Amino acid sequence: MGCGNLFFSALVTFSVALITYNIIISANAPLKQDFPGPSRHSSISVDPIIKMPLERSKASSKQKRLFHTAVTASDSVYNTWQCRIMYYWFKKFKDSPNSEMGGFTRILHSGNPDNFTDEIPTFVAQPLPAGMDQGYIVLNRPWAFVQWLQKADIKEDYILMAEPDHIIVKPIPNLSTDGLGAAFPFFYIEPKKYEKVLRKYFPEDKGRITRIDPIGNSPVIVGKESLKKIAPTWMNVSLAMKKDPETDKAFGWVLEMYAYAVSSALHGVGNILYKDFMIQPPWDKEVGNKFIIHYTYGCDYNLKGELTYGKIGEWRFDKRSFTQVPMPRNLPLPPPGVAESVVTLVKMVNEATANIPNWGS
Repeated sequence: MGCGNLFFSALVTFSVALITYNIIISANAPLKQDFPGPSRHSSISVDPIIKMPLERSKASSKQKRLFHTAVTASDSVYNTWQCRIMYYWFKKFKDSPNSEMGGFTRILHSGNPDNFTDEIPTFVAQPLPAGMDQGYIVLNRPWAFVQWLQKADIKEDYILMAEPDHIIVKPIPNLSTDGLGAAFPFFYIEPKKYEKVLRKYFPEDKGRITRIDPIGNSPVIVGKESLKKIAPTWMNVSLAMKKDPETDKAFGWVLEMYAYAVSSALHGVGNILYKDFMIQPPWDKEVGNKFIIHYTYGCDYNLKGELTYGKIGEWRFDKRSFTQVPMPRNLPLPPPGVAESVVTLVKMVNEATANIPNWGS
């Protein structure tokens, strides 16, 4: 037994070292040599407004096309309490009618298991080598996906890439179809505006700059085999962008989002731009027929229910208020007049924290 354990440990150590070597080589290799040419030809007709395939409503097949939900996270208190809430609501809706939600994995890129691997299905990924993220921890996301896709036994044929600060508000069907991913369009991802910078990674011979969709990597539903091709390129482009001062300055905190959009285009994977995928309170005021609440922005109001943008409100909900400790149970509800989306968000957080065992541990 001792020899067997020693051999297994040596094998794991060698594998990690080999992967680390490959990522360092990839990060310094000329990008153009590594990128396969795109082949975005498709016979499907597309609605020009939101790029929703017109044939979707005509589909008669009742066979479910399950997708696996994957969330990358560190082992920080901040990421952990968000993941616990996210997973609570995933479980609530997974087996509901109209759901095509399959399995769930938290991809923990801290290198070691934490205290919540029994509560949340978890794959432990290794972080980037020290210093390679240059203080931009999000660069660990594509590297974590590369490891997960290489090593995990993923039963489903599709992947939903989500984030810890997503709350699922209703069962999610598989919104992708016919080789196209399904992605939320972000108004601040502007390939045409930054064409000069993006041509460093998406040369003119790859096509019009508009072939880069205005998306990030999340939320995105994409075919598993497509993502296996995209992920190493996404990692490579992210590292290259961060190393380039002009690109780093242009894109800032959304750099990794641009890197995914570029990589998807390089591999010929187009995306349905699905505006109803999620809302982002307080700017989106109603939940309506959306599937996800993304609570990335602070919500500040006075006691009259008026938004106090840029000023801490008399009532506030901001995830950044709880970076070192979990969000407490039984948060006070917003005052009358506050947007329905914010009220729904707080109620859903309260339900989750009230029912998750050992909350605050």
